[in-house]
Amino acid sequence: MSTSTPASRVASRVAEKAEASARASFARLGRYLAFAPISSDPSRASSVRELAETLAKDLTSAGLSRARVLDLPNVPGAHPCVAAEWLGAGPSKPTVLIYGHFDVQPVAGEAWDTPPHEIVEKGGRLYGRGAADDMGGWLSHLIAIESWFSEVGSLPCNVKLLLEGEEEIGSPNLEAFMDAYPDAFAADAMVLTDCENPSTEIPGLTVSLRGLLEVEVEVASAKSDVHSGLWGNVVPDPAITLISLISRLVDGDGRMKLGRRPIDPVWLASSRDVPLTPEVVRVGARLRDEVAPLPDRGLTPAAWAWRQPAVTILSTTFPAPGTEKNAIRKAASAKLSMRIAPGQTKGELLELVSAELRRDVPGGLTVTITEQSAASSSWDYEAKGPAFEAADRAYTKAWGRAPIRVGIGGSIPFVSLFGKRFSRLPLMLNGVIDPETGAHGPNESMDIGVYVKTAVANVHLYEELGALGETLVG
Repeated sequence: MSTSTPASRVASRVAEKAEASARASFARLGRYLAFAPISSDPSRASSVRELAETLAKDLTSAGLSRARVLDLPNVPGAHPCVAAEWLGAGPSKPTVLIYGHFDVQPVAGEAWDTPPHEIVEKGGRLYGRGAADDMGGWLSHLIAIESWFSEVGSLPCNVKLLLEGEEEIGSPNLEAFMDAYPDAFAADAMVLTDCENPSTEIPGLTVSLRGLLEVEVEVASAKSDVHSGLWGNVVPDPAITLISLISRLVDGDGRMKLGRRPIDPVWLASSRDVPLTPEVVRVGARLRDEVAPLPDRGLTPAAWAWRQPAVTILSTTFPAPGTEKNAIRKAASAKLSMRIAPGQTKGELLELVSAELRRDVPGGLTVTITEQSAASSSWDYEAKGPAFEAADRAYTKAWGRAPIRVGIGGSIPFVSLFGKRFSRLPLMLNGVIDPETGAHGPNESMDIGVYVKTAVANVHLYEELGALGETLVG
């Protein structure tokens, strides 16, 4: 005897429509990527706007209402957002905001195997800048929406869509958009795309992010450069001292040793289910064959990547090739990027790092630490309640299993902002990225199977959230 309900049978029919429609959407995805909407490049500003206007028209054609381009006239250089909605389910049904971004990272200087601003299908994946980060993420929702309209003529919940044009430059004006257009963001639950799945077979819902802190460290010794033959071994070299000081921040594996956080044993045990195997790490991180991932040292790759601080050298003032001279430079500096562990504040980590870099400096050299403008808060979230139970059911129908609660080692400013502004709402972070995606690097790609399963999961998610009715309505 079948236990399915009429509503679930309808959702299954819509899911079949979404699965069948996925391949036809590749051409639309390619059309969007061809705009090359690189938000960090002022020369591409017109492309960002042209795509925003195109999206507003396409959302209207898809059946959404009030599709419009949002601007901040008083903010010079601000890229637009795009908003649309469908509120036909009525006030007794929840309103779900779907957030995504349509701008992309630059490709200059990257060695792509395919044209970066074209969709190329190869080996079960779609290659192109922005395919997964993040156009495929929100397009998977649009496929779900269109499939509901096609099969039923309506949605089981109210939906708002908000697409940002500045995420890849840190969402500098997103809060201003929230202030200027509060109605575009008003919702009972939020689904934020642009996040990762632990594998192509295991879905993920993101519940933590590391924050970002950048500093410039300068070490100075003299009023001018001096001859290295005359003064080498007699006076300190700021460049060597800088290297020595930075090495204090890391252990023998090169991992940040300051500010490490205790890991809950239950969480650590569950993180062993995350398939970050040495081979997955090798492929995802593009390691050479002879290079091994760092040893676990009693934790897991997931714990190191998601729950602990990290440090990277972004740049130095060491002479570039062709500018060398036999001299001890009067000063040397480096810019450091540090990932802040979930639950850790920028101030806590900065205090630890500053104290270590200024401790017992050889020769009494002057150490100056300057915080840079790039920064974002860490984020730690407890994903519990009816909306997340609904997401588990939806993903089980599409993927055959509930999503793992995962973290992201990177920093996504918009997530922290949504968490601050809408802390009382369920925030569900999904996406179509997987360990082989290579976001922000050459040959970015999206697994076609992940894309299809996510679109199907979105179909069921709307049905599950709609069934909660006034439970979610604020």
